[in-house]
Amino acid sequence: MRREIVPYKLRLKKYAQDLRRNMTLAEVLLWKRLKGRQVCGCDFDRQRPIGEYIVDFYCKELRLAVEVDGQSHDLKPDEDARRQRELEHFGVRFLRFWDQEVKTDMRSVVETIERWIRDHGKERTRANAGE
Repeated sequence: MRREIVPYKLRLKKYAQDLRRNMTLAEVLLWKRLKGRQVCGCDFDRQRPIGEYIVDFYCKELRLAVEVDGQSHDLKPDEDARRQRELEHFGVRFLRFWDQEVKTDMRSVVETIERWIRDHGKERTRANAGE
């Protein structure tokens, strides 16, 4: 069975490209660890449009969004919670890390992502395959 495609608004495509060209330092550092299937063999996209939003990193196979939150997120917790609820409606699950955490403790960040994949990855791939 084919994996269900999560829709997105086409108008976000150019904005996502701009975000890829202007990633924060923490996003650049985490992308170096996620790209090329380096984490548990999973394929991550960066600055991926989903629905009405763009997530920092996304693994389609697992429907896992990885977000790097900086100071701007301190000012809009209600908006972030609403955004996350709307994306969870599509079956997207989230891991969130603080910008500073990514910059200072990358090993722990990657270990958390790997642990999530080990704990949840098999159930997601079975569901996507229709088992």
